[in-house]
Amino acid sequence: MEPAEPRLTHVDYLEVECKSALNPVKNMGFSWSLNPYTGCEHRCAFCYVRAFERRADRPSDDRYGRSIRVKINVAAVLRSELSRRSWRKETVVIGAATDPYQPAEGRYRLTRQCLATLRDFSNPTAMITRGPMVVRDIDVLGDLARRADLHITFSIPTLDDDVWRKTEPGTAHPRQRLRAIEKLVTSGIDVGVGMAPILPGLSDRPDRLEAVIKAARAAGATGLWAGMLHLKDGTREHFMSVLAKHWPELVPRYEAAYRAGAYLPPAFGRPALDEVARLRSMHRVSDRRRVILKPPPEPVQLSLLN
Repeated sequence: MEPAEPRLTHVDYLEVECKSALNPVKNMGFSWSLNPYTGCEHRCAFCYVRAFERRADRPSDDRYGRSIRVKINVAAVLRSELSRRSWRKETVVIGAATDPYQPAEGRYRLTRQCLATLRDFSNPTAMITRGPMVVRDIDVLGDLARRADLHITFSIPTLDDDVWRKTEPGTAHPRQRLRAIEKLVTSGIDVGVGMAPILPGLSDRPDRLEAVIKAARAAGATGLWAGMLHLKDGTREHFMSVLAKHWPELVPRYEAAYRAGAYLPPAFGRPALDEVARLRSMHRVSDRRRVILKPPPEPVQLSLLN
């Protein structure tokens, strides 16, 4: 059996100044994203950002994640943007294109600075991460949750050690993520699990799906959603090379399933998603927090009656 891809021992950090912090987003269910870093040391084989990197004429193969652009002024720029009279306090999603708690955050603390800024403006915030380092900022997150809506999604596609090691080589073990969820939820923060992407033939077996769902409930996750793998150009080439290296017997299946495009046809993916829905209901994954941090209700405006 081929060994898993080793963790990187050397990553180049390029410190840059950004002109904008907030990015307008279309067709993703939210309108604004924020990414303190460009590039990600987690180097997940299936990462959809590889497709964006390819379009930007940057490496999308195994060189991806070996150079991280650090937006050293991102918190100051964010503060300026939130101060604009035109800003409507829309939800800002952190981590849609690169993990905000990748190893670089331990050194630069830019995500923490941005969270503090969002807290100061009582701005609704959501976050997507695979990084247990998030518990370091439980104080800022708690303050933010008391002032504005806050939701964190931990991405946990599988608990299978072999699949995790070979497809998410730079990430913390999924069990560490579950422990982080438990700490955050115990403090009153809204934290759910995203089972994405589910990999056909690797992580879509009913027993493997149930393992994640049961663990999510045990950790206190407030909710759970799932999504199947999609392979756009840039992501497709790298993922297929990983598949050929570690699971060559699955290559024909993937070539057939994704022949028509980047997205898995319903006939291939619907059974797994239906099973997730069934198991989520059976194990009653829902918000069971004993302590709930939330902003105060909006003041009621009274009108004078004639």
